[in-house]
Amino acid sequence: MSEEKAKIEVLQTNKKAYFNYQIIDDLEAGISLEGTEVKSLRQGKFSFGDSYIKVVDGELILTGFTIQPYDKGSIFNHQSDRNRRLLVHKQEIKRLKRKTEEKGLTIVPTKVYLKGNRVKIQVSLARGKDLHDKKQAIKERDIDRQARREARDFFK
Repeated sequence: MSEEKAKIEVLQTNKKAYFNYQIIDDLEAGISLEGTEVKSLRQGKFSFGDSYIKVVDGELILTGFTIQPYDKGSIFNHQSDRNRRLLVHKQEIKRLKRKTEEKGLTIVPTKVYLKGNRVKIQVSLARGKDLHDKKQAIKERDIDRQARREARDFFK
């Protein structure tokens, strides 16, 4: 593999998914896009919102993922909120479908990045967190932030 193909540039991480879900397993997937969608993604004009992934007819479908229309696009610009197909091996799709049906897990997009010149999306198998788990995460984050602040002020 050449050096340029191995280069990974993270475009955006879904922080909301990491807060709302306990991530169990990750999977890299390609995403079926139109030309202007790729240009908008490279500019960072997209949002995860409340996006999720569902299995429909043996395919992974990304729903709720918004890619803003390309600035310099013409009448052939893409529709911003359409469902997009994810490119994954059939065995992986079957495994994900089995896990979501059996254990009550869900599939969420967690990261969008460029791998070489291709747009990839990291798909994660996740379990929803309870309210007390979310409160605990906020408490830990605040304690870490306070400790870093005190350490910074101490060394000034």
